[in-house]
Parts: sequence; C-alpha cells; structure tokens
Amino acid sequence: MHITSGRWGYGLFLALLTALLWGILPIKLKQVLQVMDPLTVTWYRLLVSGGLLCAWLSARRRLPSLGKLSRKGRGLVVVAVFGLMGNYVLYLIGLKLLSPGTAQLVVQLGPVLLLVASVFVFRERFSLGQGMGLLILLAGFGLFFNQRLDELLTSLGTYTTGVLTIVLATSIWVFYALSQKQLLTTWNSQQVMMVIYLSCAALLTPWVHPLEALQLSPVQGWLLLACCLNTLVAYGAFAEALAHWEASRVSATLALTPLVTFVAVAVAALLWPAYVQAEDINALGYIGAVVVVLGSALVALGPSLVAGWRARRLAPHHPR
Repeated sequence: MHITSGRWGYGLFLALLTALLWGILPIKLKQVLQVMDPLTVTWYRLLVSGGLLCAWLSARRRLPSLGKLSRKGRGLVVVAVFGLMGNYVLYLIGLKLLSPGTAQLVVQLGPVLLLVASVFVFRERFSLGQGMGLLILLAGFGLFFNQRLDELLTSLGTYTTGVLTIVLATSIWVFYALSQKQLLTTWNSQQVMMVIYLSCAALLTPWVHPLEALQLSPVQGWLLLACCLNTLVAYGAFAEALAHWEASRVSATLALTPLVTFVAVAVAALLWPAYVQAEDINALGYIGAVVVVLGSALVALGPSLVAGWRARRLAPHHPR
C-alpha cells in the first residue's frame, strides 16, 4: 500500500498548481479553436506530451515493455486509448459550443461517474457522505443552469448540444480511467501515459491538418504550445501531489478547478475584452457553481470523513 510522505503543505501546493493549470486550460483552448479544428488540436497535444515522455523515459532507460502485457492488458490499452482520444476530441467539440466555465463545471461529473463505475467494477464502497455529496452536486447543477433549464430540457440547440457533448466526453473518460487503473499494475503512470498519448496521436494522424498551425497568430501559437505542455506538467504535478498527500484530499482540492476557470475568465475578460468574453451567468448560477464544487469535494472526502466520525464515536471516553 502506498504511504504518503507526510509533506502535506507541498502536496497542497502541487494540487493547487494542478487545479490552476487545468482551470486556465479551456481558456487557452478556446482561443486556439478559433483557427484549428478539435482533431488537430488534440493531435498536437497528444503528440507533444507523448514525445516528451518518450524522450524522458528513453533517457532513463525505462521505456515500457509490451512483452509484459497479457492479452487482457493489451485489451485494456485499446480501451484506454479510445477512451482518452474520445474524451479529448469530444471535450473540444463541446468547448467550441460553450463558455470555458460551463464546460469545466460539467466535467465535474467525471469523478462522480468514475466513483459509481468503481462500485460495480472494483466493488468499492459508496459511503453515506459520498451519497450526500452527490445530491449536493446535482442540486448545484440545477442552480447553475437556472437560466437555461427550459432550453436544456425541451430543445436541442447549440447550448444543449454542447452540454450533452461534454457529458458524453466525461462518460467516455471513465472507461479510460478504469483501464488506466488496471494498467498501473504492470507499468508506472509515466509509461502508461506515454503509450496512450502516442497511440492516440497515431490513430488521429490520417484525419488531422498540421499545417493549420501556420494560420495561428503569434499569440495563438504560444497558446497552442502552452496547451501541449499543460497536460504533461499538470499531470506530473497531480501524480507528485498524490505522493505527498492523501488521494481524497488531492481530489477535493482539484474540485476547485471550475472556480479557477470562472475567476480566470473574469480577469481575462477585464484585461483582454477583445479576446475573452465574460461568462453570461446570473448570481444564482455562480452560487450553483460553488455548490457543485462543494458537492464534488464531499464526494471525494466522503469515505475519510465517515471513517473519522466512526473512529471518534468508537474511541473510549476517559473521565477527567
């Protein structure tokens, strides 16, 4: 069993860094998508991240051995590759139709769907605290979409299509996450990600248009590079955070990601109004976003909170 280093302050810093990087990512992607199509942007991100990981592992002589994989393991690689590729592409398609904040908030369904799937696949327990967190999260979504509930439930316009596309992207991500979890019994996280990234890039190659990058403005070109590096750096910070802090607390911290996006959009719209548009959300919608974050954090912290409550309840009481 993995034991954390106990450097919770460093772990908190790395988790906050991950939330920051993931929070500003959709803002950068939104600018790049004005010129490039989602498949090509995804191809660049995967190729650069996978290539850098390959160079790093090669220099350390730790490239993954395909011979170690069983027939089941190869099947898991296929599921993980199509899961991540589908997630990346569908997320960008949805992002073209939605604001960065809305897209990032809908993504919060991912950990909840993974939790539910883990109950059935890995027989993990679903605690009372997690159930309460799920109800709070759903209530938060109701508040967030208060202005567009009628549109979401009665029509299939641009907004509804964008939300449904992000939900589908998040659902497909669950298959990737479950497969990756199993692959970690054979390879380490860097080896798994290298194989998945490069395999996804290879599959996308026939349908991409790399020369679209030449049509980017200098600012958009730098943003594309930042998007490529974001995945690698953010994932590295996330993995390192888990080495120093409990996974539940890291996950709860990452629930702040949508709020980072909303703040970043507000600041960017103030500083660069010609490039970034402010979120079109009322006060109740912002309250809903906070409620969604609280619910997501409670889903992550549910087991540890229940365990702590039971430990205090069962602890012997000594008379003073």
